[in-house]
Amino acid sequence: MARQARALATRQAVLLAAAEVFDERGYAAATMSDILERAGVTKGALYFHFRSKEELALAVIEGQGAWLATWEPASDSPVQTLIDLGYAFAHALLDDPMVRGSIRLTIEHGSFTQPQVGAYQGWSDTARGLLEQAREAGDLHPGLDVAAAAGVITGAVTGIQLSSQVLTGRRDLLQRMADLWTLLLPGLVQPHALARLSVADRAPGAA
Repeated sequence: MARQARALATRQAVLLAAAEVFDERGYAAATMSDILERAGVTKGALYFHFRSKEELALAVIEGQGAWLATWEPASDSPVQTLIDLGYAFAHALLDDPMVRGSIRLTIEHGSFTQPQVGAYQGWSDTARGLLEQAREAGDLHPGLDVAAAAGVITGAVTGIQLSSQVLTGRRDLLQRMADLWTLLLPGLVQPHALARLSVADRAPGAA
């Protein structure tokens, strides 16, 4: 059991170091030597868990899906849940190097032997599922194309986090998220449902 615990701790240390290096340098510029130095483990330990840089990068990307799967909503409203998820994602980008690294790798998916679209598709599917629930509840405008709306929301969130990173180092990311929902929601949600929603950051500890 102790050996298994050490192996798991080593694997997590390597993943965290890799996420940090990929976030800082991108997939192409990052090297296994960089990751090895950051992780503080032996070369044998690193290659025991991950045989190549691509295999390691794919494991970091999988962490994004794990984060999404474990996030728990605090609202019964599917649209409010979608809003809150956007803010939770923004906070994760600010605070969690695993999420930051996985997002950069997802954007750079063309660098891999096989393009990786699963993580991005997972976000779109989540948005679509919540919008379908909102449609069934009568909250959305009649005739709204839920699949198209989910794609627009996913693309918009991707865009604001990228522009925020480039322009301010993500310092204005939470404000951009508020602006996004303020502008998008009237085109998605009927007035009676819109009145019940909050576009403010409701994450624990938010100002």
